[in-house]
Amino acid sequence: MNEMVTIPRDEYLRLKALEEDLSDLQSVSEVLKRLEMGEEELLPSFVVDQLLDGKSPLLVWREHRNLTQAELARRSKVNRVQIIDIEAGRKTGSVTTLSKLAVALKICIDDLVSLAISSDVSCPTSGEYDTTPRS
Repeated sequence: MNEMVTIPRDEYLRLKALEEDLSDLQSVSEVLKRLEMGEEELLPSFVVDQLLDGKSPLLVWREHRNLTQAELARRSKVNRVQIIDIEAGRKTGSVTTLSKLAVALKICIDDLVSLAISSDVSCPTSGEYDTTPRS
């Protein structure tokens, strides 16, 4: 059965806006539930600013958690010298190392990987990867 309803455009736009508002409220409700359950965390703006300014994510998160390098090393079982090198940008750290640090900091490993986002930096397309075998 094909039923059709005709309403004025203004009424349609009003209903559409209400639908969008409801969707926004549902999203907020989901985030609030995750906050209550400890699955989400709010960050102070100065932490976000430091990350956006390119400061070492490991350093930012360690300081945000009020941990010394020695304490983070103890909790993560990662050598303190590795932590120093990663924070200084001299080393990137292996996936295993970053995983241990992320667990100790109670964050996702993705939060420890900083991406240089700039107009002169772009990700290669699939055809630009060097697939030459290395010996």
